[in-house]
Amino acid sequence: MLDLLCLGLPFIRGATGRYNIIEIERNLKRKMPQAMPTYKKYLPDLNLEVIPIPSEKEIQKYRGLISHKDVPVLVSAIKGDADFLVTGDKKHFSKLKKCEDLDLKVVSPSEFLEVFVSLFNDFQVK
Repeated sequence: MLDLLCLGLPFIRGATGRYNIIEIERNLKRKMPQAMPTYKKYLPDLNLEVIPIPSEKEIQKYRGLISHKDVPVLVSAIKGDADFLVTGDKKHFSKLKKCEDLDLKVVSPSEFLEVFVSLFNDFQVK
């Protein structure tokens, strides 16, 4: 998926929350500090739109849907007008897959790639 974002394809846009970036960097520094230089080098190549950290008011609206610590991830996706929230976190995000109140779909990376292939084929046909 990250390789796809580097291609600059006109029908796909990547976004992440500032909250997510902070969490990624905190975990890398703690668990894999040797990976930080590579991360810093290649992050700009992803052409990600970075969504500001949601306000407490924005977060409050979605409390109770998922784990408290994951609400900013969800709100960032919503604020970024995402069609998909791609996550490997089955434990905390799986119940959102059936939530019809959201204007985005929560999918795993492999589910997203299936959608991407379909979008790519449709784009090529046009």
